[in-house]
Amino acid sequence: MSHVLFDHNRVILSHYDSYSAALVFARYGSSILATTPLPQSAAPMPAPDDATELHDPGAVLAAIVAQAGLDPAQLRLDEDFQEWMSSDSGPIRLHLVRFTTLDTPRQAIEPLGGVFKSISEMRGLPMIELNLMRQIFNLTMGG
Repeated sequence: MSHVLFDHNRVILSHYDSYSAALVFARYGSSILATTPLPQSAAPMPAPDDATELHDPGAVLAAIVAQAGLDPAQLRLDEDFQEWMSSDSGPIRLHLVRFTTLDTPRQAIEPLGGVFKSISEMRGLPMIELNLMRQIFNLTMGG
């Protein structure tokens, strides 16, 4: 089921250290989206009226926890982040999952092939992902 979920969903993992005001994102090669980058045809879109169970945030969180062996007690799904992309295969929902640990859990994303990086270290990513990080930065710092 997780394979089908990740056809229609992507996850952005982040960590915010309130002490140092450092916001970092998990990066996997040339993308911040787990478990795979967006298709070339992806473009921002409003939320569809008929979002199905294939876009359920709880199911997506459970799938990324299972796939990467993450500790669900250290994660929080950010319900304020609501982004959708259109694609040739249908709508893709983007989910923001924040680590709640005191320190950045660098070893937690290694099974996904990830490393944590700040926005300033994200050169070379697709513009659509850079814009998503900017939205998350504004959401994090503004709220």
